[in-house]
Formats: sequence, C-alpha cells, structure tokens
Amino acid sequence: MERAVSEFQTLIFDESRDHVEVTLDRPETKNAIDAEMIDELHRVCAILEQRPRIMVLTGGTNGVFAGGADIAQLRDRRRDDALAGINVNLFERIRKLPMPTVAAIDGYALGGGAELSYACDIRVATPRTVFGQPEPGLGIIAGAGATFRLVRLLGESIAKQVLLAGQWLDSDQALRFGLVQSVVDPDDLVAAARGIAENMGRSSQIALRMTKLAADAGEAAHPQIELAIQALLFEDAEKIDRMTAFLDRRGRKSEGRS
Repeated sequence: MERAVSEFQTLIFDESRDHVEVTLDRPETKNAIDAEMIDELHRVCAILEQRPRIMVLTGGTNGVFAGGADIAQLRDRRRDDALAGINVNLFERIRKLPMPTVAAIDGYALGGGAELSYACDIRVATPRTVFGQPEPGLGIIAGAGATFRLVRLLGESIAKQVLLAGQWLDSDQALRFGLVQSVVDPDDLVAAARGIAENMGRSSQIALRMTKLAADAGEAAHPQIELAIQALLFEDAEKIDRMTAFLDRRGRKSEGRS
C-alpha cells in the first residue's frame, strides 16, 4: 500500500488507495488557483500519465471547491500570458488524463474553479454547491474551457445563460441539467466520490480507459474508433476471463432455479 505524498504546497496528494485523491489546499484564499497550484496540478498529471489511475479531485468540505483564479495574479497577466493558455492547457491536460476523473464539489465553484470541475469526467455536489462564471464582470471571458465545455455539457441555451447572463447554477439545477451525477450531504461527499471511483475500478481498466478515449474523440472519429478499440479488446485475455466468469455465474443461477 502506497503512502500519501506530502511534497506539495497547495495540494494534498494521496495515492494510498487504488485511485488517487487530490485535495486543493489553499483554504486561506478559498482555494484560488494560483501559479504554484497550476504547477503542482501539472505534476499530478505527469504522475497519472506515467501510471494511469482514476482520480478524485476535491476542494475539501468547507464550503468552497475553488473560488476561481487568483485575481491578484490574473490582473497582472497580459496578452502573451493569455496566448500561453496557462489555465486552459492545464485543464485540457486533466481532461485528457488516461483514466476517469471525479470532481467532488462542496460549495462555490466559480470562474476557473468551475472550469476545473468541467474538465473532470464526473461531478458530485452538495446542497450548497454553486457554479458560476463571473468573468465578464471582471473584463475578461471564461477562457479556460467554459465557453466550449459548458455548451457540450449543458447545451447552448443554458450555457449562454451562465456565460452571458451571469446565471449561477445551484445544486438542484446542476443535477436537473445533468452537470452533476448526484447531490449528497457534505459529510458524505468524499465517500460518494470514492464510491464512484471504486465502482469504476472494478471494471476492466483497459476497457475503461478505451471507453473514455472513444467518448472524448471528435465526431469525425466515429464509428471507426469504436471498431478499432473493440477489435483490440476482443483479443484481450481479460475480456475472455470476465465473460467466462459472467457466463459461469449465470449458469450457476440457472441451476439453482431448476
């Protein structure tokens, strides 16, 4: 069993389970995403690219997932910083991680914090979770993924209500619109996210990884990508073992009923 890694300053990184758990840990700034946190999240991505595992990402259970980018740092950024894609490149890297990611969101997920959660594959919320994109009020756009991810996640109409009209989505709306998988009590949030991760962990890991790859592929890649992946998996020994075990279980149940 591996132990938690403590060398991060803005994160708590725990790989003591079959999945990894990453907690944003800047409570004094409401988990504002600063340059150091970005660098450390890139380090997490490098670890998971080298050894793919499911990730649970949370801001803790103190009522704030992430209050957005660090405004003091953001104010000093200029054109070249924007073109460098400091935040969007990180979030895209998270989006492209080989294995699924689960965001456990308690309280406010605003600006870049919301965009960080959109980069994850599955989101779990609490009754006090709120999503919002206040960037136009600060003279900028939601430039780290919201303008295209929200359209895909919510549809154009609702996405524009959030992006243009400044509508915040509470947990009930997020659940109704499918942005989150479930809404649970804050005390149960991490356990709920772990449950999702552990359930996925019981699947074939290569099949899970390939399913994410297919789901994230552009429309032009389908259905050829499914055919190629399925051809690969049909030759995989684990597929044969899992299907054989399924048929054996079904056979035993049939014998028990006869």
